Amino acid sequence: MEIRELRYFVAVAEELHFGKAAQRLEIAQPPLSRAIARLERQLGVTLLERTSRKVTLTEAGAVLLTEGRAILSAVAAAERRTQQAAQRRPRLVLAVKSGTAGELLAKLLDAYRAEPGAATVDLLLCEAHQQQKLLQNGQADVALLHLPFDSAVGLDTEILYTERQVAILPTSHSLAGRSQIRVAEVTELSELPMARWPGPDGNYPEGPGAEVRNLTQLFQLIALGRATVIIPESASTDLRRDLAAVPVLDAPPVKTVLAWPSQSRLRAVADLIRVATRL
Repeated sequence: MEIRELRYFVAVAEELHFGKAAQRLEIAQPPLSRAIARLERQLGVTLLERTSRKVTLTEAGAVLLTEGRAILSAVAAAERRTQQAAQRRPRLVLAVKSGTAGELLAKLLDAYRAEPGAATVDLLLCEAHQQQKLLQNGQADVALLHLPFDSAVGLDTEILYTERQVAILPTSHSLAGRSQIRVAEVTELSELPMARWPGPDGNYPEGPGAEVRNLTQLFQLIALGRATVIIPESASTDLRRDLAAVPVLDAPPVKTVLAWPSQSRLRAVADLIRVATRL
């Protein structure tokens, strides 16, 4: 199986339309159809069911789509990291969820910058659950994750600190003046629906709460009395004046970690981790 054939198949499997896949790949449709048919003959399985009205994945096709995405991500990561290794001054891409770990991040970057031979650090601000994919496909070298909310499957991690969680409420809310609160009180007494974050697959869980993707959007909804949320305390740093953060006694602690691909051998990553653990 060639990488080109795998790339063709993934495009068709994701689009479920040969014409759209051909446009995405910038090739004509007939050679794309022939390439997929040749791949099926090589593997001895049917990957796609085709009718005049639609294209669907077979069970074998679904397996190859999952494996193919991982392989293509690994190839892209290998290309980028090989090119990076040849640079005279290395660069390091750090993925961080927008609006999180601000104080820690500033301290970490300042301390690392002072190291002899430190690489240039490019920040890649992203949304919930994107860091793992960015690490796997080589777009990022290292990321800040918050466990258990983020997935660290297939990654190596180093715990930086553990923190409590807080409920974010409008300052006008009756519970906003409390010194502490419990999860049940947030969900039952606040009368505000819990905001919903997308899962790793991009889909939102069922529920009445507003769908959110970042803290800016979330905090605006809370200030308007449309939602509430329980989040790590560090995410409430520099909170808007019309919002209050109330510690939640029985919410599980959150671990902030640095994460990187287990196969990474970049010296700059090792140096950044060493500086982070020293902090």
